[in-house]
Amino acid sequence: MNKTIERYQKREDIGKAKGVRENMQNAVEDVDDLAKKIEFLEDSRRKLLGDGLGSCSFDELQHLENQLDRSLTRIRERKTQLQLEQIEKLKEEERLLVEDNAKLREKCCMQQPKQIDNMELELEVETELFIGLPERHKRKRSNTQNP
Repeated sequence: MNKTIERYQKREDIGKAKGVRENMQNAVEDVDDLAKKIEFLEDSRRKLLGDGLGSCSFDELQHLENQLDRSLTRIRERKTQLQLEQIEKLKEEERLLVEDNAKLREKCCMQQPKQIDNMELELEVETELFIGLPERHKRKRSNTQNP
């Protein structure tokens, strides 16, 4: 009876050891797979940055160029979307400022209507603009002032 129990325990211990060994082997395989994936991703990253292209074939370069074109298109679409959103915000802000400006003008007109008339008169400026050489203008001005 004792011998049977010992054999059973040995087989159980061997079974546990096999299970642990299989788990270890699976873990090692997982680590190897992950290391390969990391290496592949690092290689892809280098190529996307323009490094390590010497070993690439024409087809690989074409595929890489297509990937970059698609990425650039998505980046530009997002950038355009953000710009449009910003334009909309600025238009709304402009609308609010125009409303505020109209309210302030109305308030200003109600309080001091005479000052606005004076301000309009003060804004009129007379300028003397002539085309041509300066000497001619002096003669014309002196001739028009004398008679």
